[in-house]
Amino acid sequence: MADFTERTFLEGITEGAVVTAEQAAFAAKRIEALNKRNEKRKATPSKTAIENEPIKAKIVEFLEGKGPTPANAIGEGVGITTQKASALARQLVEAGELTVADVKVPKKGAVKVYALAPVVEVELDEGAEEPEA
Repeated sequence: MADFTERTFLEGITEGAVVTAEQAAFAAKRIEALNKRNEKRKATPSKTAIENEPIKAKIVEFLEGKGPTPANAIGEGVGITTQKASALARQLVEAGELTVADVKVPKKGAVKVYALAPVVEVELDEGAEEPEA
């Protein structure tokens, strides 16, 4: 089929046409292309993600020696908006670098506070081998 395009494929599907072998092959090829694109996106950090890494490091540094801290205080301390501080703190929680808890504040309600995740040190028994990285 010389004029076979993605549009004709999709129109055929919406009109209830019987899927031909050529159409099925086209669909499989498109799915494979989408999978490759998605894998590449997962493996490549975005420009914004790269720009946020130093800010995340500043957040961790800012929280050293402090107790649970709300996002607005983190934002003020690091020089970013409360919204950005909250978003980056959530990412750090997902990465295991911070912990999050809800604290009740009078006349305000529950507020999320962030703190450094505790570092767990494990002592090996004598003769035990360290796990390979």
